[in-house]
Amino acid sequence: MNFYTIVRPEHLNHYNYLFGGVLLRWVDEFAYLAAVREFPAARFVTRAMHEISFTQSVKNGAMLRFQVEREKLGTTSVSYRVEVFARDLQEYDEYHVFENVVTLVSLTKEGKKTPLPKNEKP
Repeated sequence: MNFYTIVRPEHLNHYNYLFGGVLLRWVDEFAYLAAVREFPAARFVTRAMHEISFTQSVKNGAMLRFQVEREKLGTTSVSYRVEVFARDLQEYDEYHVFENVVTLVSLTKEGKKTPLPKNEKP
């Protein structure tokens, strides 16, 4: 599944490139959205981001595409690989910016781990 956003001035660091923390927020948010779409009855929190390595800078105005695919399914958790691609304004080609695996865990209202619901969507 794909999610999109545009890099705007409020997302930039002091060097005028996308701030890494903003990118991580989007990666976390889109992994969460994939999980709740797949398991609508579950309550999720982020358990882990597996490796963080920034390899490309992103300019203001770039369109970002977040490709989110399930990586692993456990009893109480699910992991998604999130790949991020950027396309600069007036350009056709996109380039790979970032990749990470986000693990989310299913919790009860009391905050205890609980098995994922069986009503997962395909």
